[in-house]
Amino acid sequence: MNITINQVLQSYIDPLTASEYAALERSLLAEGCRDALVLWNDVLIDGHNRYAICRQHGIEFKTIQNTSFSSLDDVMLWMIDNHLARRSVSDFQRGVLALRKKEIVAARSPAPVSAADAPEGENAPKPPMSTREEVAKVARLSSNQISQIEKIQKAASPELVEAVRSGTISINAAATVASLPPEEQVAAVAGGKKLLRQAAKEIREQRAATRTPREPKVHVSQDTPETGNEPWADNAAQAPGEAERLRGEIASLKQKVAQLQAENVELNQRIATLIDAS
Repeated sequence: MNITINQVLQSYIDPLTASEYAALERSLLAEGCRDALVLWNDVLIDGHNRYAICRQHGIEFKTIQNTSFSSLDDVMLWMIDNHLARRSVSDFQRGVLALRKKEIVAARSPAPVSAADAPEGENAPKPPMSTREEVAKVARLSSNQISQIEKIQKAASPELVEAVRSGTISINAAATVASLPPEEQVAAVAGGKKLLRQAAKEIREQRAATRTPREPKVHVSQDTPETGNEPWADNAAQAPGEAERLRGEIASLKQKVAQLQAENVELNQRIATLIDAS
C-alpha cells in the first residue's frame, strides 16, 4: 500500500512530547494498532505517529478512506476539529488550533460586505470566527487566554513556546515572559520552571508599580437651570477645595511611583542575577 505523507499536514498538528510518544509506542507494541489510519486518497491525514511506530516495529495496521474532502483546506479543518475534540490536548494547543482554524476560515470566506453595501435595513454580515470571543468559544478558553496565546505566537522565542507547549510554564506566565528580549527569554527557559515563574512575577510587579493613577474628575450636573437651591449646590461650592485635596493626593502618589520605579531598577538587576546564576 502506498501511503503519502504530506509535510504541511504533518507539521500542522503539534507533535507528541517524548513521553507521550513513548507511551504510544508501548501501547502499540503491547496491543497492536487497534484504530485504523485515516487516508484522503493516498495521503495520510490521521495517525502519523502510529504509522511511524508501526513501520518501525513491523506492526500491522488498517486504513480507511475519508472521501468527503474537496481540498487541502477541508482536510486541515477536519484535522483541527478532530484534535480539538480530544481530551488530551492542552489549553495552549487548543488555542493554537483555534487560531489556525480562524486563518483558514478567513482565507476561504468572501470579502466582507461594507455597511454601505448591505441591503437597506440589514446589518452587514460578519465573517465566521472574526472575533476573539468566537475563537475562544471554539477553543473552550477565555478571550483573554486567546489574546495571551496570540502574544506568545508573536513575541515568544522558540524555546519559550516549547516550554508552554510542554506545560513547564502557564499561558499567563509565558505571555508575560514574552515581553522580555529574546535572549533573556532563552536564558529564563534554560533556568527551568522556578526561574520562569520568578521572571514572570518580577515583570508583573514592575508593571503594577509603574501604573500612574488617573486624576479624578469633579462633575457638576448641568441638567437643570441654576437657582441656588439645587440639591447639588452645596457640593458644587465645595468642589474646588475637594479638587485641591485630590490633586495633593495624586502628587503624593506620583512621588511614590517615582520611588517604585527606582526599585524596579533593582528588580531588573535581580532578574539578571537569577539568570546569570542559572
